[in-house]
Amino acid sequence: MTNAANLRPADPSVTRIGWIGTGIMGSSMCGHLMDAGYALTVYNRSRLKAEPLLARGASWAATPREVAQASDVVFTIVGFPKDVREVYFGADGVFAGAGTGAVLVDMTTNSPSLAVEIADKAEDAGMFALDAPVSGGDVGARNATLSIMVGGEPEVFEAVRPLFGVMGKTIVHQGPAGSGQHAKMCNQIVIAGHMIGVCESLLYAVRSGLEPSRVLESIATGAAACPALNNLWPRILKDDYAPGFIIDHFIKDMGIVLEESRRMGFKLKGLMLVEEIYREAQAMGFGSNGTQALYLALQKVAGD
Repeated sequence: MTNAANLRPADPSVTRIGWIGTGIMGSSMCGHLMDAGYALTVYNRSRLKAEPLLARGASWAATPREVAQASDVVFTIVGFPKDVREVYFGADGVFAGAGTGAVLVDMTTNSPSLAVEIADKAEDAGMFALDAPVSGGDVGARNATLSIMVGGEPEVFEAVRPLFGVMGKTIVHQGPAGSGQHAKMCNQIVIAGHMIGVCESLLYAVRSGLEPSRVLESIATGAAACPALNNLWPRILKDDYAPGFIIDHFIKDMGIVLEESRRMGFKLKGLMLVEEIYREAQAMGFGSNGTQALYLALQKVAGD
């Protein structure tokens, strides 16, 4: 078995980085690593989304396998658990190309059980794996202020910490494989309910004849203050429903939480109610919008 204690901290002069997934979050995160001097090999299902990074000097790979073959550390941030499974275990996946001693870091919000499966496979193959989902949305990704929750061996975490530090501000090792994903589930439980409160609060302000911007000025620094209120209420007032984080993906995350809680033998009644509202928004056609589009769905439910 490859010894994690032999890993050295990432260094831009020697560490080759692979990046799979250059969407809303991934493109900014990958860009920060390039700014820090790391050589990047990238892959995305749609090459067009990777073009800005390629224009800055990143190398293109045709498959996740080719990314892994060219890299010492491979990051993945894709959409759904089925995408993660394909990226890692597919015929042209990461495991097919990564060499002994490679470090694999999945930053997708993913199933904790799949994170453990990836870690077990990596160990059997003489590699290392971390699950490292993030919180902070597109703003946090652009500003390199993400909160990064990490599961895996402490020695592997320390070797990758310099890379996490380029992308995020709050970086916490949560425990063994799967722990980062469990921590992210805690995060999503809190945010899911917050978003309903943010949207219904704005709906109430409008219906009662208040000036929403003045209400925001009053409540954004009090007990109600939260990133969702401060970042997304202004977007709603501008009719900006472009995704920082899409409703479809949040429904995926809530599904993971509810499945994991059932597996552990308990129910999360509050989250079950919140999920119903998100699914209503999805059924109305807002699934590909940012979570702030819940406001539009709640307007319809309220009779607007």
